[in-house]
Amino acid sequence: MHPAMLLIPILLPIIGGALTALPVFRRQRILYVYSGTVAFLTAACSWALILFLNEDAYDLISFTDRLVFRLRFDKLGRFFAGISSTLWPLAVIYAFSYMRKDARKQTFFVYYLISFGVALGIAMAGNLFTLYCYYELLTLTTVPLVMHTKTREAVRAARSYFWVSIGGAAFAFISIVFLIVGGKETESPAVIRFFYLLGFFGFGVKSAVFPLHFWLPRASVAPTPVTALLHAVAVVKAGIFSLIRLTYDGYGTAILQGSFAQYIALGFVLFTILYGSVMAVREPHFKRRLAYSSVSNLSYVLFGALLMTKDGLSAGLLHMAFHSNMKILSFFAAGAVLTMTGREYLEELNGLGKRMPVTFACYLISALALTGIPPFCGFVSKWSLLSAAISCGTLPALIGAGILVFAAFLSAIYMLTPARRAFFPDKNADLTGIETVRETDALMIVPMLILAAGTLATGLLAGPILNAVSGIAAGLLP
Repeated sequence: MHPAMLLIPILLPIIGGALTALPVFRRQRILYVYSGTVAFLTAACSWALILFLNEDAYDLISFTDRLVFRLRFDKLGRFFAGISSTLWPLAVIYAFSYMRKDARKQTFFVYYLISFGVALGIAMAGNLFTLYCYYELLTLTTVPLVMHTKTREAVRAARSYFWVSIGGAAFAFISIVFLIVGGKETESPAVIRFFYLLGFFGFGVKSAVFPLHFWLPRASVAPTPVTALLHAVAVVKAGIFSLIRLTYDGYGTAILQGSFAQYIALGFVLFTILYGSVMAVREPHFKRRLAYSSVSNLSYVLFGALLMTKDGLSAGLLHMAFHSNMKILSFFAAGAVLTMTGREYLEELNGLGKRMPVTFACYLISALALTGIPPFCGFVSKWSLLSAAISCGTLPALIGAGILVFAAFLSAIYMLTPARRAFFPDKNADLTGIETVRETDALMIVPMLILAAGTLATGLLAGPILNAVSGIAAGLLP
């Protein structure tokens, strides 16, 4: 297979998504069949390349010797593309039901499909310059999704997301330019580490690192198929993926490990884990609670990566994959509740477990997994992170291990409380109106059941996945 074939899964959803704006797709059935076909063909092409394409580079445009728009599919890129290509088609199916009554569903699917191609472009970027181009494009294609409902709250959330993303990207751009012009070869270690931190906080915006995390809970006003991918795959994981690229491929761990740059980054990440967990416990809004959970769990991944050890990076990548599955499942359940009942706050969930048993059973599985209860996948990745921190043995790593344990306790509170209210409401709870509530339809149920099964299966059969991420980590470390 020629490396130029990398263009297929990138261009197919971008062009296919743009064509969705044509008048013929105003009919819902045609729109859904077409959108589903584009999404599944893209996923199939992506997986074919993941399995069979070699790692040869393909240069599209060469501006200078150092400035080349390059595609290349290495193991880390395949890993990110595999996550996206597995979860995106399920999200499209879910969106068919969720967006059924939306008057602007055609516009929604335009940007939803284009974003798929852009996310795959990030995975297939052959250098930091190419990655940065797709990274910026991802912001432009997801802002319309955040403000889809065009309410005042949605517009405000989209503005926050846009401006903080552009500002962060500017810092990331400076860091990348520093590498492109050869600063790593000419400047002192302190200067190199300073420019790394610029890139860390720049890409850290999309990874929701404190204090630039605020856009993510606000973005929960978007339609649930959007928030599910924002919080599980497309945007936040693109930020983490970019940070791993910057750390391991750009600057390298040799000059960062044990330096002020590593310790400052770890400090912000550990604070974010704690802050996100505390805010999730305090948050009464169902989707925003899940958003703060994402803020915390994204920094779990970064904590593992910033340990800059093989075990740490392996554990971080493992949690990156497993969190995507767990979190998209929890958001799907929250979206099903919102669709069928219009209820958004925890106090409104009392007794709904008996009326929507499949939805809340799926939510409970995601909650147990995110808490770190065996045999679900969240236990495996969180245990791996804890083990990596302890084996690392440095003071920041050991402090991080303690924070992980405390955050797991908080996870049990903020994730299990909605399930407890749904299945075991308080004696004095107001159950008025729940007698008319019914379970959601198959287009929502089937993706949730698949994800719930995946949450259990990947926990029971985590060995091959752990071996795969260990191989990726070994290839990125000197």
